[in-house]
Amino acid sequence: MGCSSWPGIAGPALAFWLHRHGMHPVVIERFPRLRPGGQTVDIRGAGQSVTRLMGIEEAIRASSTGEEGIRFLDAADRTRAAFSSAAFGGRGFVTELEILRGELSALLYERTRRHTEYVFGDEISEVHEEPDHLRLAFKSGAERKADLLVAADGIRSRTRDLVFGDTTRIRSCGLYTAYFTIPRHPSDDDWARWYNFPGGKNVTLRPDNLGTIRALMSFLSPPHGYDRLHLEEQKELMRRTFAGLGGPVPRMLREMRACDDFYLEGVAQLHMPRWSRGRVAAVGDAAYCASPLSGMGTNLALVGAYIPAGELATHDDHRDAFATYESTLRPYVAQAQNLPPGTPRLALPRTQRGIRVLHTVLRTASTPPVSQVVRRFLVPAAHDFELPVY
Repeated sequence: MGCSSWPGIAGPALAFWLHRHGMHPVVIERFPRLRPGGQTVDIRGAGQSVTRLMGIEEAIRASSTGEEGIRFLDAADRTRAAFSSAAFGGRGFVTELEILRGELSALLYERTRRHTEYVFGDEISEVHEEPDHLRLAFKSGAERKADLLVAADGIRSRTRDLVFGDTTRIRSCGLYTAYFTIPRHPSDDDWARWYNFPGGKNVTLRPDNLGTIRALMSFLSPPHGYDRLHLEEQKELMRRTFAGLGGPVPRMLREMRACDDFYLEGVAQLHMPRWSRGRVAAVGDAAYCASPLSGMGTNLALVGAYIPAGELATHDDHRDAFATYESTLRPYVAQAQNLPPGTPRLALPRTQRGIRVLHTVLRTASTPPVSQVVRRFLVPAAHDFELPVY
């Protein structure tokens, strides 16, 4: 079994369950080593249930970022609305299980490396299906056979596109987001802080458990290929886009110059008519990225690893297993990809008046009549899902 992973949630999670069901997993990672860092991800609902079944829930809790909630502030640093991690029954912006993506990846690697073959610094370049196996060619020139191949290497999966490139559709959400890490200042606390600025711009500061701050800068825009620019061109784009804004923006732009983990992406969803073809399947963002706007990416990766492994253990024919995996998970994915109307424009108003309206709605969102109306916008739709038992 081969599966590619970047930067390592769906792939190692799938390896965990394949081994649990008596199979031999191999994980192909094109980077030479595990990559630390990454932004904060939350684990909720069915995703949390999977971590409990894996026996890693408490390890995740021990590595939690400790984020206490989120505050919405204006450019003068005045709090306009706030939600603790317990808001909306723990299903809101911040949950009880918040962990850095790199730390979750490392945890999954440690739980699987003794029974999983990891191949770092290589990449599958060709896939040929034979009657009873796959022949895989690698960038390094190596070749090997595999019973099955599962692409798990993100929304722009090169492994997936070797087989499904003619069927995948990436749909832009009309938003670009830059992610990077900055030093923690004495004024920073354990609350995430969200700032809106006219022109459909937003910055967020999120605390972590490593003594630094995870920074996000977002702006509304149709797709222009900014994510394909060179690194310094991307940073210059952010400097131009956010020039002259107040609040924490000058600090963020200043610290952005020296950061070594800057990443800019065009926020998007991925849609595929089928998640398998012959002996090849896709999971996680490589199959059904719901975008960071859904708040469900990590949970889809965890659940999307648990189900195909269980179905492969249950069925004699991989085609039946992949078909059941898809029919079981499709409704959950459809809910996660069904973003609230107006997303992300409602969260990033273009005018100062729109920002005031957003703050007013958020400020009243904790009152019972209003909370039911705005719940659809604040709580991920696909929080609940009944896991199959294998």
